[in-house]
Amino acid sequence: MTPSFASSLDALSDWRAALSRRLDDLSRFLTEHELADAQSTQQVAALRGRLSTEKLIVAFVAEFSRGKSELINAIFFSDAGRRVLPATPGRTTMCPVELAWDHEEAPCLTLLPIETRLEGLSLTELLGQPRVWHKVVLDVGNPAQLAQSLLEVTRTQWVPMDKARALGFWDDATPDDNPPLDQIGRVEVPSWRHARINYPHPLLKQGLVVLDTPGLNAVGAEPELTLGLLPTAHATVFILGADTGVTKSDLAIWRDHLGTNPLARFVVLNKIDALIDPLATPEQVHTQIESQQRDTARTLGVPVTRVFPLSARQGLAARVAGDAAALAESRLPDLEAALGAQLLPQRREVLEQVVMDGAQHIESGVLRRIGEARRQLAEQTLELRGLRGKSGAKLRMMLKRIDAETAEFEQCTSLLQAMRVVHTRMLKDATVGLSSDRLREQLSIMQTGLQGSFFKLGAKKAFVTLCERLRGLMSEAQRANGEIRDMLGASFARLNAEFGFSLALAKGPDLDRFADELGLIERNYVQYLGLSQALRLSQPKFMEQFRRMLMSKLRVVFENASGELEMWNKSASAQVDSQLRERRRNFRQRHETLERIQSAAGELEARMSEIEVQDRRLQGFGTRAVELVEALRAQACTAPLATDTEQITIDLPLSDDAEPMMLRRAQA
Repeated sequence: MTPSFASSLDALSDWRAALSRRLDDLSRFLTEHELADAQSTQQVAALRGRLSTEKLIVAFVAEFSRGKSELINAIFFSDAGRRVLPATPGRTTMCPVELAWDHEEAPCLTLLPIETRLEGLSLTELLGQPRVWHKVVLDVGNPAQLAQSLLEVTRTQWVPMDKARALGFWDDATPDDNPPLDQIGRVEVPSWRHARINYPHPLLKQGLVVLDTPGLNAVGAEPELTLGLLPTAHATVFILGADTGVTKSDLAIWRDHLGTNPLARFVVLNKIDALIDPLATPEQVHTQIESQQRDTARTLGVPVTRVFPLSARQGLAARVAGDAAALAESRLPDLEAALGAQLLPQRREVLEQVVMDGAQHIESGVLRRIGEARRQLAEQTLELRGLRGKSGAKLRMMLKRIDAETAEFEQCTSLLQAMRVVHTRMLKDATVGLSSDRLREQLSIMQTGLQGSFFKLGAKKAFVTLCERLRGLMSEAQRANGEIRDMLGASFARLNAEFGFSLALAKGPDLDRFADELGLIERNYVQYLGLSQALRLSQPKFMEQFRRMLMSKLRVVFENASGELEMWNKSASAQVDSQLRERRRNFRQRHETLERIQSAAGELEARMSEIEVQDRRLQGFGTRAVELVEALRAQACTAPLATDTEQITIDLPLSDDAEPMMLRRAQA
């Protein structure tokens, strides 16, 4: 690897690790001092999970024999001193291959048998069934054994035509695209449907995932590759042959699968070494390469800076030999530099925004909790000051008043119970449209519309109509949660006014981003439905697989949206429960304090001093919490943090000459 891509990914990994440490510091502090409510605990857990599991997926796409596996070898496996992924002429990688690292598993190759296509289950469903995967242990310290083990991804088998047709590798409607038969009429098909390589490469350890794809337009190409895997990639490297340029099949792949998001595409003109002509000067060869680069950019409709002429074979050989000059001549470092400079900052910006939003929510919750606690201490202080020099009769009267206030406060339980009943019912109504049952119902309606008219104009219309209905369900859930917020807002205002709560509603969840995810799924699937290969989806078995894949993708979106709604509503309920416990504890403490004062004359001043100490501790906790949140924000920012601050003044008359106490809160 050149320092550019490797160091950029190292920096991203180090930045995420530093953020995790800052988050751990904040979480530990809040837990130790009992400042973490349910909402902040959930927010910290969500941020920690996002930082630790965030992946960077780069897909390598090409027709057969474009040097795709050789390019992956040059970038990721040159330290083995030889080719690791099979990269011989002809068809090599016969199934999609994922390269990643999971530290909980030993280095291994797991393979999904091609026969699982007959079951109609999607890859997502099969990932949760380890028993159906074939596992090969990898000896990463033995390059020869490693390369031999990975040859398994090229294995094929010969099957009768009927089975090939059932598996999707024979299409009677497109005979020209079908593979050749052997002497007894059998068809050669891949042995595996999908492969996953768990390999401890330094870049893979940092969260990089590489997707190696076989020819997308070949008969039998895995439908879920284009519908599920490629759309999730953060960037795609599309490999062409420099000696052939953009062929008809290359252009079909680009238009059908990759052309919708050119900003995330990197085009490679591989095999520039094939253009070297002993009868031409180096300048002439260079001119030819530049001409091919411009023609490719024009044909694909991308900037010429997105097209990278290189020789993966030369790059791999140079790295194995440690020849820096030959590596530069291969032009491989140019692609790696572009990946580092253009791809990684985008991922950092996404994570940065997630952290900044999370920090704001955590800080608001903590300061609200501390402010409520200090307000109650201030009320106790004022009450105790009024007892100075009072008689025992006055103390007994105060005890009766506290008992009366406690009894009056407990009347809020009926209001809280009614609010909870209404809240539970409204939340159920709000999330019912996001349930799996409702999703299956909508898919069944679409499937009915598709049956018998897959290649008619009504096919795409049925799918687009489905997406419109799903967005309608998302909008309805958003509207229903708005009604919940209005109800809670009114209830909170009444509780605050009549019973002394200090409840505040956070901004409601925004489901627009989930609607955007639905839009992305719609664009990818509509594109696929227009392909000539879609003929096989008119078969009931493949239609069922299509429905399962679509259900799997949509379920994730709807479950995430439903989860966000539920988390917001649980946080609102948890705030009520937390303040209810605090108020009850406050009443008990007031009652116990007066009882102690009755029996000991010096208890009054001691208790007032104790409250002052508690308040100073709370004030210190608030200051420290803000410092820790600011440190998290500063770590998240790509540039030095420069924010305006506002001062929140909490005037607590703890002593006759006490000055107003200030808490500084940085605005996100």
